[in-house]
Amino acid sequence: MGRTVLIVDDHEEFRTSARAVLEAEGFEVVGEVATGGGVVEAVTRLRPGVVLLDIRLPDVDGFAVAALLAGLASPPEVVLVSSRDAVVWGARLRDSPARGFLPKSDLSGAALRRLLA
Repeated sequence: MGRTVLIVDDHEEFRTSARAVLEAEGFEVVGEVATGGGVVEAVTRLRPGVVLLDIRLPDVDGFAVAALLAGLASPPEVVLVSSRDAVVWGARLRDSPARGFLPKSDLSGAALRRLLA
């Protein structure tokens, strides 16, 4: 079995395509969340190894969610995603407790594995 993943994104189309791509490449998607407000509860309940976290959520900034998750007793690895390029986020990405960043257009199981290695 592959690593377990929770997908957090407000766009259902992205969540669906990310699930399909990751499951086809050996990851187990244990859940999906559309807003930042439900992430801590979902992580506590589902215990994913990885949270694929959109930076731009309708209710809270993904960087703030990443910081909350980093404070948990057993935090998951957090990988931030965005339809915008990394240069847009600059120092916020460098200062984030997240493991790394992937542009949504580059999401694949192989890219996620490389980032987590």
